[in-house]
Amino acid sequence: METVVSGIRSTGKLHLGNYYGALSNFVKMQEEYNCFFFIADLHSLTTHPTPGDLSRTVRQVVVEYLAAGIDPEKSTIYVQSDVPQVAELYLYMNMNAYLGELERATAFKDKVRANPDNVNAGLLTYPVLMACDILIHHATKVPVGKDQEQHLEMTRTFGNRFNRLYQVDYFKESFAFSYSDKLVKIPGLDGQGKMGKSNGDASCIYLSDSPEVIRKKVMRAVSDSGPTEPNQAKPESIQNLFDLMKVVSSEDTYSHFDDLYNNCAIRYGDFKKQLAEDMVLATEPVRSRIEAISADDAYLSKVIKLGAEKAAASADRTIKEVREIIGLKKI
Repeated sequence: METVVSGIRSTGKLHLGNYYGALSNFVKMQEEYNCFFFIADLHSLTTHPTPGDLSRTVRQVVVEYLAAGIDPEKSTIYVQSDVPQVAELYLYMNMNAYLGELERATAFKDKVRANPDNVNAGLLTYPVLMACDILIHHATKVPVGKDQEQHLEMTRTFGNRFNRLYQVDYFKESFAFSYSDKLVKIPGLDGQGKMGKSNGDASCIYLSDSPEVIRKKVMRAVSDSGPTEPNQAKPESIQNLFDLMKVVSSEDTYSHFDDLYNNCAIRYGDFKKQLAEDMVLATEPVRSRIEAISADDAYLSKVIKLGAEKAAASADRTIKEVREIIGLKKI
């Protein structure tokens, strides 16, 4: 059985983009693969979260993993920092990563431009830590978006370089993996780009949002004054709302409002009300489980402990073998 590894940074609540773009596929993957799903709290340290925020968001992501349907008996759900072997491998692999290639990483250059006052070493070596998350479990399949494909290429580079340096055939190559042929793009409510926390809470529909909050957010979503001629192309802000409807609504509902738009008869108030109600229905099962799981501290502790043990067992084998290969032997 091939191994799948994926992680989500502990930077806050998960939204529809996380669910339809990742979590719903994770639930299917766990039936066919050896899956490790982790909460990347070490990665989140690059943005210097407060201790209270970090602890709260880690817990929230664990809750939402479970609420989305990831089964701790079928998959390994763990907190990255609960597996210190990852940090140890990160140290070894940093000796095998070069400044030039790290500085050329597109994500690093983007972060430097966006946060010139916080260009820390963790940002620079982010691809190395990501590589270690994958290599520590010898994963061959990694569900990633387009923005992470360069990091996955660097993972293969670091693993192959280790193999050449120590003349072994140890680390396997890992490749991008999507469970479905068609990737789902979930746009935000702000009229541009995909749904993401960086665009603000108003742009996101969180899995834990109450029906009232969802309705308010959707009714405030960016729109325009309406079409002026039949069958005209939809501007990005309107196309985004229709793309959201395509995900959460029935085909008949989508076709109904699409026809109204094409005939210049659409009323955005009615359209948004329907979209909001369909979002409420689509998120209700997960939202109910979030509330129930959040209240069960004993169950959460059990899941986190089990995940740490399973992940550490896998990681410990790798670290012992890597130490042997490098020559770090007990004398």
